[in-house]
Amino acid sequence: MDCPLSGAEVAEVVKQLHSGGAPGVDEIHPGYLKTMDVVGLLWLTRLCNIAWSSGAVPVEWQIRVVVPIFKKGDWMVCPKYREITLLSLPGKVYSKVLERRVRSIVESQIEVEQCGFRPGRGTVDQLYTLARAMEGAWEFAQPIHMCFVDLEKAYDRVPRGTLWGTLQEYGVGGLLLRAIQSLYQRSLSLVRIAGSKSDLFPLRVGLRQGCPLSPVLFITFMDRISRRSCGMEYVEFGGRRISSLLFADYVVLLASSSSDLQPFLGRFVAECEATGMRISTSKSETMVLDQERVACQLRVEREVLPQVEEFTCLVVLFTSEGRRDQEINRRIGSSSAVMRTLSRSVVVKRELSQKARLSIYRSIYVPILTYGHELWVMTERTRSQIQAAKMSFLRRVAGLSLRIRVRSSEIREGLGVEPLLLQIERSQLRWFGHLIRMPPGRLPAGGPRVDPGHVGEVTSPIWSGNALGSCRRNWWRWMGRGRSGAP
Repeated sequence: MDCPLSGAEVAEVVKQLHSGGAPGVDEIHPGYLKTMDVVGLLWLTRLCNIAWSSGAVPVEWQIRVVVPIFKKGDWMVCPKYREITLLSLPGKVYSKVLERRVRSIVESQIEVEQCGFRPGRGTVDQLYTLARAMEGAWEFAQPIHMCFVDLEKAYDRVPRGTLWGTLQEYGVGGLLLRAIQSLYQRSLSLVRIAGSKSDLFPLRVGLRQGCPLSPVLFITFMDRISRRSCGMEYVEFGGRRISSLLFADYVVLLASSSSDLQPFLGRFVAECEATGMRISTSKSETMVLDQERVACQLRVEREVLPQVEEFTCLVVLFTSEGRRDQEINRRIGSSSAVMRTLSRSVVVKRELSQKARLSIYRSIYVPILTYGHELWVMTERTRSQIQAAKMSFLRRVAGLSLRIRVRSSEIREGLGVEPLLLQIERSQLRWFGHLIRMPPGRLPAGGPRVDPGHVGEVTSPIWSGNALGSCRRNWWRWMGRGRSGAP
């Protein structure tokens, strides 16, 4: 990994740049780089190799331009703003090449419980794992005690000295480590508001927001904390034991009892504090999945974490009874709120074309309504609810009130919209095939569990129809082979 950067590495990264990206402090736009010919790419590669061999990068590559974007609430309160960080694009190209080299070293060492910032993994993996673990525990009357841990400003608290030591533990060293450190030698930042810029100020702790290299550095750092805090506490899932689920800085600790979970939480808090991280006790909560009400008093130092009956994990609602009904109702309520907000200004506005209004339906309304549908059990009641929510929006687009009796199929055909239930079922089948093709040991590998004693009864939320019947186990393998192109 100490060899110079190749032209092919640089050219591939430049090719993947987004054309609409904003420039950094040097005002170099993505279009400038994407339109470069062979000679231009050669010069950019040469510049990157100078930085690689010398262990120093241009100061423009280390300057962050912070643009605050107001979210909601009191505009005089700083936490009500979201910061967007703009970096030099040539520097981001250099960082992306370094990121690929770092990932090739650490990816195989990071535990399977971490799904954040990793290729081929996402929030659905963690949501499905947690949902199925809760489902299995409820079926066999086994309790699960959970602690949802919130880290305060995790990205901005990573101590760089500890990070360099962590990278060396994972095998990142030599010129590659020196190149990473060079991006932080003179880490400077400025704030830009309405065209005005503040003076430069140094940043001596934390990762660089917006840098392609930061995500892999962060999950490596969190993996070290997770490894050092793990003990003998666990819950069963698909024949294996899991003690935690992580998505970047989002952490769920799992154990079969509060007496097991308390020491686990204590070790995790101690590791976080030893590395400069801080637990937000006001946002961290506990929940117990049990068929009887059980108290779970977990402490962080002297503070007792609140115990809740429901918790929103990665935007999906989980309850202490493991039911999905409330989450589906919540999805419908959220999408209805969006529809009410956009109704007068967009949905029924005749000045907008029907095509524009349908694009809002597809890009905003449907994603909000169907988020996390891979976990849903598509009962007749659920199908009816989703159908009604979808048609409520489409009727407004078509200019039809509920008093006008027109079949839903006719409205869909008139608007040229595919049935939403068909999209959901297709997506669930796609996720099912993804599960089947997962390699052994990967979470949440494995297909749904079909009870052979009850024909057509499926005990996993991934498939709710009775089309499987008394299917054979090798049907799952056949499904995976068909999707992967194997004979």
